[in-house]
Amino acid sequence: LAANMSDDDDYGFTYSDEDECNEDEVDIENAYYNAKGSLESGANEAAMKGFEEVIAMEHEKGEWGFKALKQMVKLLYKMNDAGAMLERYKELLTYVNDAVTRNYSEKVLNSILDTIASNEDMGFLQEFYETTLRKLEETKNERLWFKTNLKLCKLVFDAKDFARMQVILKELHKSCQNEDGTVDQRKGTQLLEVYSIEIQMYTAQKNTKKLKDLYEKALEVTSAIPHPRILGIIRECGGKMYMVERDWENAATDFFEAFKSYDEAGSDRRVQCLKYLVLANMLMESEVDPFDAQEVKPFREDKEVTVMRSLVGAYQRNDIAAFEQLLKTHREQVMGDDFIRDYVEDLLKNIRTQVLLRLIEPYTRITIPYISTELNIPEPDVESLMVSLILDRRVDAKIDQRAQVVHIAREDPRAIDAIARARGFANWSERLRDLHLTVASKLARA
Repeated sequence: LAANMSDDDDYGFTYSDEDECNEDEVDIENAYYNAKGSLESGANEAAMKGFEEVIAMEHEKGEWGFKALKQMVKLLYKMNDAGAMLERYKELLTYVNDAVTRNYSEKVLNSILDTIASNEDMGFLQEFYETTLRKLEETKNERLWFKTNLKLCKLVFDAKDFARMQVILKELHKSCQNEDGTVDQRKGTQLLEVYSIEIQMYTAQKNTKKLKDLYEKALEVTSAIPHPRILGIIRECGGKMYMVERDWENAATDFFEAFKSYDEAGSDRRVQCLKYLVLANMLMESEVDPFDAQEVKPFREDKEVTVMRSLVGAYQRNDIAAFEQLLKTHREQVMGDDFIRDYVEDLLKNIRTQVLLRLIEPYTRITIPYISTELNIPEPDVESLMVSLILDRRVDAKIDQRAQVVHIAREDPRAIDAIARARGFANWSERLRDLHLTVASKLARA
């Protein structure tokens, strides 16, 4: 029987080139899933060899090779082999043009970029982002180019390389403009993302003028549906800007808006902004408890927030001893935040001022050493507080520095009553005169 069979005799079946290609495809697919099975069982070396075989089996770059490289990149990152990972990633990028669809390649690259975002090696991240950007410029993938450039901008911001950051921001702004340089209204959401990172830069630089200009521009953008985290960043920086201007009320409003946005986004920054809101409320000497707001109530018992609540209680009672004790006991939670620490002295000045006003109320003459003992602060600080009160015209007093005595002017209550009666008679006399003139005028016309 075999002698009667030719090489082309396949028992009545005819195979085309397409069938052979399908068989190859099936073999490659099986090899990929075998390698993936090794990966899932923890056999990393076997998985790497398997994925390398998948790449070698493809006659030209295709979907399975792309998938294999994706797995290799993630596995090498997990194995802390950053150098090998970067080389495989560069190989993966050569598949982006033709091997897979634009949407799929974008989804995979985004996933890899998110995976490495937490890496603390700035040099590695920078090379990774820049390698990606060069490829995206070549493929003209504007959406992923924008996201990657934002990640690079954030990386440079964390490194406080503001000069390099300005260059990246210029490119990002240009991508949100029309050819004539005007803002592309269709890109309002992207523009707000650029504003948010730029606002953070000016906040870090304490450049209040540029911060304010940019903050107002950001609030004017209406053609956007930004992520609530972006709105939270903008509002938080706005609150800090108002704090620098000592506009406590607007600062409190912005911190509350930032808190709500961060809460919606599920960001940990919400608790920090809540602490800033409490700080602004104390500085504006508001009697409203910020924890009464419906949105804030769930956070009343948060361990970070309970300290601030205790501070508010001591502050509203003008209890200096309790306030200062809380600052000492919870030093890390309160003073560990650079922003809050900058305003603790303002809080202490406010509470000491209130106690000082209450202390001197019954006196016309009081010694500075006595005030110093009661307030538990040095005598020069007492003088400084008294000078502020006098200049603000909250107290009519004179300081005898030689005798270390404060002389407070008090008006005699009897004299005050006499002046009030005299003013009353004068007003009564004025009304009588007006009535007399009115009656005389009407009689003359009659």
